[in-house]
Amino acid sequence: MNNQYLIPANTKKGQLILGIFRPFDLILFGIGIFVTVLLLAIMPLSSTLVTVIVLSPAIITGFLVMPVPNYHNMLNVIMEAYDFLTSRQMYRWKGWCYKNVKKYKRK
Repeated sequence: MNNQYLIPANTKKGQLILGIFRPFDLILFGIGIFVTVLLLAIMPLSSTLVTVIVLSPAIITGFLVMPVPNYHNMLNVIMEAYDFLTSRQMYRWKGWCYKNVKKYKRK
């Protein structure tokens, strides 16, 4: 092989459907499309506002499963941001010298 190594660039991509979607992503997008088609059959599209409301489930779920660099998709970005904002932001030191701290009195 002349010291040439073949290393896959992204091994997780092979576990995804079409290299992009998880099964949950496709189910979520399918539900959004189904609700949109159902609303298109039921609602009369007489105004622009009604049309936007009817198309919004497909647009919102399409936005959530849209791929984003450095993350999987927008749903993942939103979940990570929520987790960051709702978790504790002040971390207490518990390193190797945590128990060895002596209390000094001021003179």
